[in-house]
Amino acid sequence: MKELLLVGAGGVGAPCALALCAAVKSGDAPPFSLTVIDDDRVERSNLHRQILFSEADVGRPKVEVFAAALKGLAPSLEVRTLSGRFLPDRAIELATQASLIVDATDNFASRFLMADAARIVGRPVVHAAAVRWQATALASPAGGRPCYRCLFEDLPEGPAPDCATAGVVGPVCGVAGALAADLALSILRGETRAFGFVVSFDGLADKLRRVPFKPRAGCALCGEQPDIRDISERRYAGPVCDSI
Repeated sequence: MKELLLVGAGGVGAPCALALCAAVKSGDAPPFSLTVIDDDRVERSNLHRQILFSEADVGRPKVEVFAAALKGLAPSLEVRTLSGRFLPDRAIELATQASLIVDATDNFASRFLMADAARIVGRPVVHAAAVRWQATALASPAGGRPCYRCLFEDLPEGPAPDCATAGVVGPVCGVAGALAADLALSILRGETRAFGFVVSFDGLADKLRRVPFKPRAGCALCGEQPDIRDISERRYAGPVCDSI
């Protein structure tokens, strides 16, 4: 059975998991198990976008509430939890154990770390993000071409906007999660349509776009002469795996 590793149990991870549960219940998904990793606790200020949680859950570990909610929605889905973060010292181990990684975090350090680990161990990965009125999602195949670094070469210098600093509209998180689930289900079914495209949603303009992108010859991760062959902690400067 394939194992899907969902990193982040927040605003993007919750709607993604809901869509995955719906696919399991309807029989539209091949058999898979779900492991969710997060180290955070439910906060009242996030309830408007973290739709699996309620007031009664405030203060409880997210993964604990997350798993219970999913089991109630899809009892046949095997759900496991990991309390912690997707960090450099665990990245290869966690990536190796998964058949597919879904990145539902809110910072560049986590995204680059997951992209690198997935490429190194040969696993497909889906990245999804939401900030302000914008949602984006893209997927890389097991071989990593094209990969996240083909578009975004490296971590931005200085502070980068995320939901904590720039804000995010709750429903936009739902769109990002739905896009991630769609790509993940496509990959689980063995389809290739998920790769080589960036899907974006502009909530202000109410527009959904699917734009192709190609492997970059000079990409440090999947290019003709890649520089990234292992996980080095110093490469990921910034907070890692803060879910939204």
